[in-house]
Amino acid sequence: MTDQDYTTMRKRITKANAGLKTAQPDTLKGFNMIHAQAMQAGALDPKTKELVAVALSVGARCDPCIAFHVPAAIRHGATRDELMEILSVAVMMGGGPSLMYAAHVIEVMEETLAA
Repeated sequence: MTDQDYTTMRKRITKANAGLKTAQPDTLKGFNMIHAQAMQAGALDPKTKELVAVALSVGARCDPCIAFHVPAAIRHGATRDELMEILSVAVMMGGGPSLMYAAHVIEVMEETLAA
């Protein structure tokens, strides 16, 4: 994917989910509540939680998840080195398929850091 593809993906997913929110508001409300609760500071800070989300996104092979969680990790202060290190954990756990998806994280990271 090119840099613009991830930006477009985030916009497209956000727009589509707005339609789901209209059709099934309780579902989206419930998900948003879970997300807000899970990502707030506790024993782990939000940056660490976003790095975990990046690793899980790689393992799940979820491009939209990568497109959202990499910029969120960076907004919470994750560095290039921290993202690269979390990718090594994701690849260790997921093998070759996770290695292929690690490249997607690097693309989104470069796009986000360049903005």
